[in-house]
Amino acid sequence: MFFVCFRIAGMKVYLGIDVGSVTTKLAVIDEDGKYIDSYMLRTAGQPVKAVQGGLSELLKKSLCDYEVCSVGTTGSGRNLAGALVGADVIKNEITAHAVAASVIVPGVQTILEIGGQDSKIIILRDGIVTDFAMNTVCAAGTGSFLDQQAGRLNVKIEDFGSIALQSTSPARIAGRCGVFAESDLIHKQQLGYPVEDLLYGLCQALVRNYLSNLALGKELLPIVTFQGGVATNKGMVKAFQEALGCEIVVPPNHQTMGAIGAALLAMEQHQFTNEPTKFKGWQTKDMHFNSVTCTCDGCSNNCEVISIVEGDIEPLKPGEAHKITDVKGNLIARWGGTCGRWDIG
Repeated sequence: MFFVCFRIAGMKVYLGIDVGSVTTKLAVIDEDGKYIDSYMLRTAGQPVKAVQGGLSELLKKSLCDYEVCSVGTTGSGRNLAGALVGADVIKNEITAHAVAASVIVPGVQTILEIGGQDSKIIILRDGIVTDFAMNTVCAAGTGSFLDQQAGRLNVKIEDFGSIALQSTSPARIAGRCGVFAESDLIHKQQLGYPVEDLLYGLCQALVRNYLSNLALGKELLPIVTFQGGVATNKGMVKAFQEALGCEIVVPPNHQTMGAIGAALLAMEQHQFTNEPTKFKGWQTKDMHFNSVTCTCDGCSNNCEVISIVEGDIEPLKPGEAHKITDVKGNLIARWGGTCGRWDIG
């Protein structure tokens, strides 16, 4: 995720970009930290193109030119995005989500966040993160699990929540493992369970998985917020409310909370330091980037080192391999080694 500060008719604004494995989000806030606009698109395995596409679409939506004051990035692709755009702030998702929730939902003490490929829980006390946990392993605890099973039941993911809420006797789906959950779903589907009971059973299974893996041993106190793309699913919101016995607050811009948090962090740093931004300009959206992977033979680790270059990379002959020292041109970033010998950006 990254932040940038603009001036709209004399008003400064900041931008945050959250590059995730499934989606890339961009959000703009004003100098008081108030939300102005956002844009979300699929990362589609191409984070560079996603960042460029997001910048382009955000500019198309804007009513006037932006003057960039500060830039910040977050998400799993935060370092890459930061190198591309010239980020002033690069922060992890835990910090970004916590900051956004603290500002948008005053008094929040528990943050539930479920994305396409991972899930998180963040515990705050007096606005400070005191504990957190992440799950990047079990597919049964992520949004992709619901997406895949909805497809199996021939239900559009957009309709998942509304149909699930029609359930009167939800199916008990095994949710500890994605493979077992799918087998259990198929079995109950063959037994003739109504679709709505299967869907809400899946919601309950994911909630059980989430709470048993991430919330184990943690005190979940209200106010509780639910963030991330899965928070759009009303069935999931209801399942969490039943499991926790309290109201679940879904922020208006729950899908872009990471980007908003990144923007808030960029704004905070800029207002504190008043330093000029490192932002490389909106022309970044039109630049041509390439990446090349080389193996470092400096030691027995044989690390794979990735180089990001502006412009084209000289093609190799069949059977040849790039050497790190052969990668020329405008080198934007390089990382991947254990020792950091080749790292740039």
